[in-house]
Amino acid sequence: MPREGTGPDFIEALARGLEVIASFGRDRPAMSLTEVAAATGLARPTARRILLTLQELGYVRAVERGFTLTPRVLELGVAHVAATGLWDVARPHLEELSRRTGESCSIAQLDGPDVVYVARVAVPRIVTLAATVGTRFPALATSLGKVLLAALDEAEVEELLAQPSRSGVEPRWHPDAAERRAALREVRERGWAVTDEQLALGIRSVAVPLRGADGEVVAALNVNAHAAETSLERLLSEHLPVLREAGEAVSADFARRGSLPEVVRPS
Repeated sequence: MPREGTGPDFIEALARGLEVIASFGRDRPAMSLTEVAAATGLARPTARRILLTLQELGYVRAVERGFTLTPRVLELGVAHVAATGLWDVARPHLEELSRRTGESCSIAQLDGPDVVYVARVAVPRIVTLAATVGTRFPALATSLGKVLLAALDEAEVEELLAQPSRSGVEPRWHPDAAERRAALREVRERGWAVTDEQLALGIRSVAVPLRGADGEVVAALNVNAHAAETSLERLLSEHLPVLREAGEAVSADFARRGSLPEVVRPS
């Protein structure tokens, strides 16, 4: 996150506060003052003032190791989902999709080089990487991300993927530029994307785009399966047709209700 803005209206203190919140993650659920300062590059006195302010506002709390985020942070993400109306529109379709496939289903949007889950219906599974609303993964290694990246031109894709991921996850698939372009071209041509253990062992999924009234891709919807329980053939032959039907229904509801989530663009 940039700490120096491009204009006189940029509030550096706010940027620093958000940077402190974003420094916590799956691999750093709790951090000492020293660790927060190191993770953000802030001076210790500055990091301390921000942490104490966030604590007073209810976004962090003091623990034995130092500080950890509180559930109130979720309100920041939930506010986005609620404001767009995405969850209200998608909920019945996600629930029905999960019921028909017996698998977990999610909706995500791009945030820089990552996908961020904004809606999800999960079934009990032991998986390598757990996901909830707010979880982020490197976009290119996910079916959701492939769908979203395929909707952009090559210059936009390169700009996004040049940024560092904030997911804390190292994917198994690292394509070169030619392989990446070929993969996204295939997604554009067939209208859906699949990933088979490219993000992590045991995880395979298939995704389709969700479109607004103008036809622009605004999010992606997937069915996620455990590789040991659902074969790739079954994922594509049985689940993909149901997924495409659900994607068309959600997109139609977006258009009818005029409730369109914003497309996230890099700053």
